[in-house]
Amino acid sequence: MEWIYDCRNLNEVREQIDRLDRAIVSLIAERGLYVQQAAGFKEGAEPEEDGKRIDQVMRRVSRLSGELGADAALTAKVYRTIVSHFVESERQQRLRLLQGQPT
Repeated sequence: MEWIYDCRNLNEVREQIDRLDRAIVSLIAERGLYVQQAAGFKEGAEPEEDGKRIDQVMRRVSRLSGELGADAALTAKVYRTIVSHFVESERQQRLRLLQGQPT
């Protein structure tokens, strides 16, 4: 980690954690919007493509975890949950598109 605020008390620690939580949730929401867009580009895509992409994402996240000093096990667990959720969300999105339903 290049820089981290040196908190002077517990309230400052909590303020920084709250700031990070907001940023994390915002990034999850943004990722979800891109997943929705991806569904529109994957008409007829083979399921194994998703598996290859998941492997690619997990390898990249593992590498980033090491580079940034994050807990590798926690990062992998969080990303498996995120990816699993968005794979299912994308699958549902593609089904709706195939059925001509609004998204």
